[in-house]
Amino acid sequence: MQNFPPISITCFKAYDIRGELNVNLDNDIAYRVGRAFAQYLKMSEQANSQTKNAIVIGSDIRQSSESLKKSAIDGILDAGVDVIDLGMTGTEEVYFFTSHYQAMGGIEVTASHNPINFNGMKLVRENSKPISSQTGLADIQKIAESGEFADVANRGDYQLKTDKTAYIDHLMSYIDIKNVSNLANPLKIVINSGNGSAGPVVDLLVERLENTSLEFIKLHHEPDGSFPNGIPNPMIIANRKPTEEKLLAEKADLAIAFDGDFDRCFFFDENGRFIEGTYLVGVLAQAFLDKEQGASIVYDPRNILNTESIIHNANGKAVMSQSGHSFIKEIMRQTEAVYGGEMSAHHYFRDFNYCDSGMITWLLVVELLAKSGKKFSQLVDEMIDSFPISGEINFKLNGITAKELLAKLKENPNQFDENSQENAKLDELDGLSVNFDKWRFNMRASNTEPLVRLNVETIGDKELLNAKTTQICDWIIANGGVNADH
Repeated sequence: MQNFPPISITCFKAYDIRGELNVNLDNDIAYRVGRAFAQYLKMSEQANSQTKNAIVIGSDIRQSSESLKKSAIDGILDAGVDVIDLGMTGTEEVYFFTSHYQAMGGIEVTASHNPINFNGMKLVRENSKPISSQTGLADIQKIAESGEFADVANRGDYQLKTDKTAYIDHLMSYIDIKNVSNLANPLKIVINSGNGSAGPVVDLLVERLENTSLEFIKLHHEPDGSFPNGIPNPMIIANRKPTEEKLLAEKADLAIAFDGDFDRCFFFDENGRFIEGTYLVGVLAQAFLDKEQGASIVYDPRNILNTESIIHNANGKAVMSQSGHSFIKEIMRQTEAVYGGEMSAHHYFRDFNYCDSGMITWLLVVELLAKSGKKFSQLVDEMIDSFPISGEINFKLNGITAKELLAKLKENPNQFDENSQENAKLDELDGLSVNFDKWRFNMRASNTEPLVRLNVETIGDKELLNAKTTQICDWIIANGGVNADH
């Protein structure tokens, strides 16, 4: 047994590892995480003869990522496990190559859309299965904190494999290139990579699409860990402006913007309007049900009305899951769902090892636009009118916990609709969903930040939406909430 001094490591979260550099995440911690992860996988009963004694690892473009990756690699090798280094990657590349190389696990060093002084790691096990605090992450933390590492006979071997061909081949398999060729009205597409890790993959896909009816305009394209145009996070309204302006200046048909590790992508229609993620879930659910009748579609409880309407009308199977990638992926595997989507712009695909991919998402949306001959706005306008939403509203809490606030809400949910002909129907799958006959809302504690999140939606009534959103927000503020979006 090789003993290191025991320490406390506070960067382990519910789904991944995320911390402030040199505060609760540094190279020494990265070494411990790499070594503990490798040791855990070797001990795990799920590591079997079908997997190789290897861990795949990649890192995003952040200036601290390469150093953290090297430290994690040293830890893995010292645990007697081989390393396949993918170089600079997005998270979905680690998902793909963990399965492709039949590795026992994978690590992506990334902080995604967090501030520049943060970094972290996303971990998966064999077949790209997620690891959360409930399925191994807490055990890895204990090993890393204890510093009690098993002795090994031989150090692992290191390989650098940066060829993305197999991954690009797989991405391209989701569309029929004939559908985007010889179009009467060619599509002009703005792609904003946010100076993150997406650019090299976009370039390889654009090469494959060179002789089609698609024209690409690249914005903030070169990977640059200093993020000269700001942290790539299109969820922040101010960050959307450059994409919107470029789209309008170029008179493009749509725009796509990525976060830092490109497991999420965001869309703008031809008018520069940002399309909320919940409507993309509807668009993709419809696309998959057109191809595979009766398939199961998984979605989260925050906004459900549009998605459930589409699934019902297409005779699909609607399956609701708790928010969060590990929950969605588990439910998708259980139900063999063809597609799963979250309003947070995570889109999951059965044939991508049930993992999320920003690249597959935009390819499918572009193909759908090409096949339909419609403007992007025409694909979503009816959804937006039929099921308007508030968008997610975030609150910090003072003097009350999220658990206490939800308990207080549960005591009297009918206060928000005294005119309803029936009492509210409650669902506690994820936070608390309160369902009335013409509208509903979901309130839940964030899994990743100290916030309470609110989402309100109605059946075709924007005035009702505005009134109920204001009413609930006022109630949250009266009970200790502070709007975190202003």
